[in-house]
Amino acid sequence: MGFVVRAASPEDAPAVCALLNEIDVLEIGHPETDLHTVEADLRHPDADLPHNSWLAFADGRLVAYALLWDDSGGERIDVDHYVLPEHQAAGLRLVELMEARASAKAAGNGAERAVVHLGLTLKPTIDTAVLRDRGWRPVRRYHVMTRPVSKAADPAPELPPDVRLRACTTEADKRRAHDLLQLAMSEHFDFHPMSYETWLADPGNRRFDGQLIWIAAAEGRGDIAALRARNDRDAMGWVSTLGVLDAARGRGLGGLLLRHAFAAFAERGRDVVGLGVDTSNPTGALRLYERHGMSVHYAVDTWEVVVDASPGS
Repeated sequence: MGFVVRAASPEDAPAVCALLNEIDVLEIGHPETDLHTVEADLRHPDADLPHNSWLAFADGRLVAYALLWDDSGGERIDVDHYVLPEHQAAGLRLVELMEARASAKAAGNGAERAVVHLGLTLKPTIDTAVLRDRGWRPVRRYHVMTRPVSKAADPAPELPPDVRLRACTTEADKRRAHDLLQLAMSEHFDFHPMSYETWLADPGNRRFDGQLIWIAAAEGRGDIAALRARNDRDAMGWVSTLGVLDAARGRGLGGLLLRHAFAAFAERGRDVVGLGVDTSNPTGALRLYERHGMSVHYAVDTWEVVVDASPGS
């Protein structure tokens, strides 16, 4: 079957969202992609859609979509890729295009190679044998974990006498939480440092509610942990980032902030809370979430390929 390829535009968001939800059903059993998330991707100020996005159509139907972004400014390039299972030729073409673009982006960054990362569920619609033939391999596994919550089962936790939590209702506290999370996450796999201004410029991050961002402070030690959550997903409340400074780990602050988030979401009428975790996280985050009743919703592997940087790609 033939297909045609063109760049995406912000006006394509509804069609892309429908495709992603169709693939969600095939891969995890039900749709979980929100339109505003797709719109934020396509309207990101650094998206450069004419060069970094691809749509494949067969008989006028959208059958594959890919998007590339360059947060590192170096050799690391990230991509998204989605294809309906019966349209592997179109999917392969988008893989070729995004690899070539990644090569050119890395060259423009002054790097000698592009290290390209792609997240795929364990049973993706793309034929992973094709990826392996092109040198791709899985290098990291993440779990999307969920937990039911309710007002009865999840009251706000009692704070230790030397700990205080505050919601980030001021611009200064939002900045402080961002700085704390950047520092706490700095040694994690795939971490990219990002200024507050750059983070805020992402249209998706403008939806964050300061009442769902908390800083934990300890007497005599100041601010030592933070949690950032969001309530704009249809499927569940979402804990975006939870970080405790290295010197303050082992005091139960991660669990305290997590239980506080469960209670806050339950008060807002949510019945499920989710988050994503690197299963190889050296801080023991996976065990923390399991101890607090979270279980695997689905798993995602990070696939990697290394290609030579080439300005002519």
